[in-house]
Amino acid sequence: MRVHIVAVGRLRAGPERDLLDDYLTRFDRTGRALALGPAQVIEVEDKKGGGMAAEAALLSKAIPSGALICVMDERGKVMTSPAFADQLGGWRDQGRQDVAFVIGGADGLDPSLRGQADAALSFGKMVWPHMLVRVMLSEQLYRAASILAGSPYHRA
Repeated sequence: MRVHIVAVGRLRAGPERDLLDDYLTRFDRTGRALALGPAQVIEVEDKKGGGMAAEAALLSKAIPSGALICVMDERGKVMTSPAFADQLGGWRDQGRQDVAFVIGGADGLDPSLRGQADAALSFGKMVWPHMLVRVMLSEQLYRAASILAGSPYHRA
């Protein structure tokens, strides 16, 4: 199952980019034997300043056709890492070819896009910088693959 992180904004070189790349490389390596991955980041940018609606249109175009859509949203479901691993494995086992994790811009996601989602995931009630959410999600993807592989990376 291919994993797509579809996000508003460009993550430039720096520590966040390094962490994102590292965790996605680990995810690809660990997930390969589990039919998870590869993972890729698709970045969109609203250069015309059209707000959340314009961002939602760009995000929608970037989501692969037929992908399961999971939005990252503070109103979403808060999960433990093992529960997230089970969810990811379940989507794979249902025969999903693609899953798209969608991250909005500074103002969040347009309600129309949230309404199209198959799932919504939250990293808690706090608001996180949308650039940092990419890193946190990539780490949890790697952790999920490690849990499903029986690796000692996750210590509960």
